[in-house]
Order: sequence, then C-alpha cells, then structure tokens
Amino acid sequence: MQMPFKILTCLYLPLILSAVLLPIGGKKTLGIRRATVHFDEYLTNIWPLPKQFTSGNLTLTVDPDIAVDVQGPGGSFPIVLEAFERFRNLVFKKQSGYAWGEHDVSKLTIIVASDDDTLQLGVDESYTLYVSDSSEGGGGGRLSIVGGVSIEANTIYGALRGLETLSQLCTYNYKTKTVEVNKAPWYIHDEPRFSFRGLLLDSSRHFLPVNIIKQVIESMSYAKLNVLHWHIIDEESFPLEIPTYPNLWEGSYTKWERYTVEDAYEIVEGVGYPDLWPSPNCTEPLDFTKEYTFNVISGILTDLRKIFPFELFHLGGDEVHEGSFCGYVVIIKSIAGYQLRMLEQRNMTTNDAYQYFVLRAQEIALSHNWIPVNWEETFNSLGPGVCPKVVANGFRCIVSNQGVWYLDHLDVPWEKFYTNEPLDGINDTLQQKLVLGGEVCMWGETADTSDVLQTIWPRAAAAAERLWSPREATSSENLNATVLPRLQHFRCLLNYRGVPAAPVTNLYARQPPIGAGSCFTQ
Repeated sequence: MQMPFKILTCLYLPLILSAVLLPIGGKKTLGIRRATVHFDEYLTNIWPLPKQFTSGNLTLTVDPDIAVDVQGPGGSFPIVLEAFERFRNLVFKKQSGYAWGEHDVSKLTIIVASDDDTLQLGVDESYTLYVSDSSEGGGGGRLSIVGGVSIEANTIYGALRGLETLSQLCTYNYKTKTVEVNKAPWYIHDEPRFSFRGLLLDSSRHFLPVNIIKQVIESMSYAKLNVLHWHIIDEESFPLEIPTYPNLWEGSYTKWERYTVEDAYEIVEGVGYPDLWPSPNCTEPLDFTKEYTFNVISGILTDLRKIFPFELFHLGGDEVHEGSFCGYVVIIKSIAGYQLRMLEQRNMTTNDAYQYFVLRAQEIALSHNWIPVNWEETFNSLGPGVCPKVVANGFRCIVSNQGVWYLDHLDVPWEKFYTNEPLDGINDTLQQKLVLGGEVCMWGETADTSDVLQTIWPRAAAAAERLWSPREATSSENLNATVLPRLQHFRCLLNYRGVPAAPVTNLYARQPPIGAGSCFTQ
C-alpha cells in the first residue's frame, strides 16, 4: 500500500521556563520558576533508534529558506520534492519573520540511486544521513559523497525515512527563535530490522471517517511503521461499496457510515446476500457447501483488486469454534439434507470443513494475484508461541501477540509492547528469515473517532522500535533509564505534530494526565 509517508515534520522542543507569581516579602510579584525537567544529553532522541550512528557536540542553525538539490535516477520523482516541501514548511512553522544572519545549514542534498518506485513488501528502506560540521563546507564531508547535509538512499522510500529522521534532529530554540540541529556532526546509516511493521486498524466495530484513517496513516510514518492492515471483515458492518454485489453495503450501520469505491477504503461483512449463510438464523460462518459463497468471495476480491494493487490480502479465518455462534458443528446439526450428505460423502469432519473453506478462499486469492494471509487458527490452534512452529513448517509468519500487542488491552503497559521479541524461540537463521515482522492491533470494540489515536499512541511506538531497530539496541535491562525518557520525548513530538498521544506512564492506556506536569515526564 502506497501510504502518504512523505508527510514529515520537525519537533519544536520548548525551553521549559514559565513566568509565575511567587510570594516575596508577603507580596505576590512576578518571578521566574526555573525548569524542573532535565534531559539526559547522552540519550539519542530519534525514534525508532537508527541502526548505526555517531554524533558530536556542535549546534548548527538551519536556514528557513533551506534549498534542496535532488540527484540520482530517482531524484526526479515528484514525491521527493513534495516530501521536502512539506518537511520545510512544517519545520519552520514556529518561526515567524526573517531570521537575520548566516546559517550553518542552507542546503539539503537528496540522492536516490534507483528509478524504480515500486512499493512492495521488502522494498529497500535504507538510507544514510549526514549532517556535517559547517566548517567542512559543501564538499568536505568525510563520510558523505557530497558533504553538507545529505540523504543518500537506494529508493525514494529510503529517502522518506531519512527525511523523517532529519526532522527529528531539528529542534526549535525559543531563545534565539531559530531551528537548530544539536550534537552535530551526525552520521546515520539506517535500515529496518523487519520489512513488515504494521498496524491493524479495525473500523468494522466503529465507523472511522476517512480523515481519521488518514491521520492514523500519517502518524504511522513518524514511527516508521509501513503497513496499514485495515480490518475489513467482521459481523458488525459492511459499509464498503462493492460494484459486483451492490447490496453488500446495506450491511453498514447507517447510510451515512459508508465508504465509496472512490474512498478506496473497505469494511467487510454484511447482510446483503442471505444465501451466503447456512440458515436465516445462522449468519456465520459462510456456507461452505454452496458454490455461490465462493462466487461472491471471488467477486469481492475482483473488485478490490482494481482498487488495491498490493501483494497481501488478509482472509481472516479466526474465531471459528465448534458449538459456538453457529460454528461448523451447528451447521451440521441445523442444516439437513444436501449439506450433511456432502460432509458424509466426503468423509469430512468439522475441522475438515473449516480447512476446505480456508483453502478454497486461499485459492481464490491466489487466482487474483494476492498473497493470502490468515490468522494462526488456520494453521493450528496452538495458542501462544505459534510463530516458531509455523516457520519450522516452512511458512512465513507475522507476529501479533494478543497478550502484548493488542492495543485495546488497556492494562498492557508500554514495557510489554517494547520487550515482545518476534524471534523468541526461533534460533535457526533460515527460519528467522521467514518472520516477516509484526503488527500491533487496534481492535475497535471500545475505540472510535473520539479516542482511537490516544489508544494507539504512544504504545504502538514501543513496538515500532522493536521492529525497526537492531535487537541489541533494544535489549537494555534498564528500560526506565534508557528507553522511557526517549519514548516520553517521542510522545511529546507526536503531540507537537497534532497527534493526541496519551501519557506513557499511566496505569491504563489512553487516560489523560492525572495531574499537572511536563509532557516529557508523563
């Protein structure tokens, strides 16, 4: 999915000084209360942490009229210039008027080596960012081929990741009213640890307007998450327009909570075609004994393929339990005649029927050039630790641990999101390569437009660093000293960028602060 990851901004870090009334000699007078929050200068406030970096001790000022020089076969793509313009506009949004005098950084060079802009799983997102000592001039950079400030990447997507990192190096100095890069010179060579770094967004339980979904996507780019898994099939609603079967979106909550084809968004499961069901009183799972069921699935995938030219399609397949909510046992008991004879003739158990349905759906997806993705139940009901068993059988795996990576579990603290290791229990290097990455899940039963962003952030960022940064860089035993201040800093960055990320340290997620205090300590 080509998502708008060209949206880049820069943190404006305030000097925490405030004018207050202090009693002096029995009278209230205007005094100055000094900052009570102190930052560890040894911590690197880039989130997620880059793979390799060095820094210095200089402070460079950035020209508000900074220019860009795009080079290389991929430098001419419009997305590169658009990303830079947005970067510049947002970095200097705080700065008003003309900044007099010379600046250390007046030009950014972006070099993109490839002219292939294909966006697919495993695309090269690596980049090298160099911020030189201003005394090195335009061509004296020791580690960069161009010197000055440069981003060098193999693809445009690596360039966008580099721009995001550069934006996080920028801070606004309230005293001098200039944008600065501290701890220069910087050398950063970076690439993701896993190619799949996803966020599941469930809008079948609560309708989410298009602009909210776009805000979620934009916020994902700040943490370098790269896959939006939109949960599109569930029993609650089907507000997506499917031209081949136009009655399907009659299953939406209301006629005002729908997505047209032009919106290019989908939410799946409906009431428009009752022949899909085993009986009028049993509306799930779909009736596997009718060829019509698979014709509808094929029609839906045909329409969706025209909208979404991407590799992966999630077919679900979870929560089909014998004896519960018209599961396959209930199908056998409640539907006499042909369906039961079909099972008997094929010598099929209820598990066989489940497998038959899953495999037929996968075949349909493959016929439409999708790579099918299913929940772990379609492999086996193995419970926790399923990924090591999946890759041991030669399958690829995306980790999404219910106990620690489900965002709707408000009692799961950020530490558990951060320490969940996708490769735990997988020691064979070939099997490790079958782990594509992972995703955090924003299930929507208890979240809607009013609080979905607060529920996602900042805990999703904890998982994002686990999926991007090297394992050794995220293995600290003292998380409160080395990770928590950085995560709090990133939470404040999100707030400055308009993302209503909740406090990090509250006992339950998405709650407001419990008292007065700095954003950087909550």
